[in-house]
Amino acid sequence: MSAESAGQIGFQPVRPVRAYQRVAEQIEERILGGQLPPGSRLPAERELVRQFDVGRSTIREALRVLQSSGLIRSRPGDPLGAEVLGVSPDTLSHALGRLARSHLSSLSELIQFRMVLDAESYRLAARLHTEEDLRRLTELADRMEEYLPHDPHAFSEADAQFHRVVAEASGNALLALCARAVHDAVVDAIEGKLVRAKRTGDASDWMRRSVTHHRDVLAALRASDGARAARLGREALFEHYAPHVPAQDRERLRAALD
Repeated sequence: MSAESAGQIGFQPVRPVRAYQRVAEQIEERILGGQLPPGSRLPAERELVRQFDVGRSTIREALRVLQSSGLIRSRPGDPLGAEVLGVSPDTLSHALGRLARSHLSSLSELIQFRMVLDAESYRLAARLHTEEDLRRLTELADRMEEYLPHDPHAFSEADAQFHRVVAEASGNALLALCARAVHDAVVDAIEGKLVRAKRTGDASDWMRRSVTHHRDVLAALRASDGARAARLGREALFEHYAPHVPAQDRERLRAALD
């Protein structure tokens, strides 16, 4: 290679990496690799200073970075050390919620994303479910019916759990994690509107229709009919959320029905 061609490769300037970034990277690798599971504790600040051979301010900055990422919970002066939270749907749902409130995305896009994810979860669950999955789903559908119409809060909890079990039955841990995170983000973003709608409408009627929907989904899963299960999931989400987004955005949701 000539000196002229070598000069055309176009190397980019490099930036020095600060010590706190290296500390944060090492701890993050241990968390993601499972050596530091959720619920465990990092060494106390003094011990981290000793092990990493850096100053106290470097350790504190690294912990702030990890806490802002949702990987740990750190309390100043805690003698037990920072608590490891690990990767969770809560971390992802908060990030998605912020995205939906920003100019980069919209609530309708988040709902559409959920329609796509839920439909794929249902399709895979119809093929890959176990008898234990069906047992749990049947139990949750029965529980929803028991809560009707006197306990809407417990009803909603059983409803959310039903969706989580379906996502887990898909056999894809990443899909299950994303499906749960998107579900939580959508609920957080629109919960106020839904509560007001249920107060002004007939909550018991909504709950009865929801039970029927979950029974239909369960029947499709039991019959291994992935196409029907996916369609039921998309249609239910459209019916539930479309009235609460701007009219011009409903076509975006309708496009996800097919």
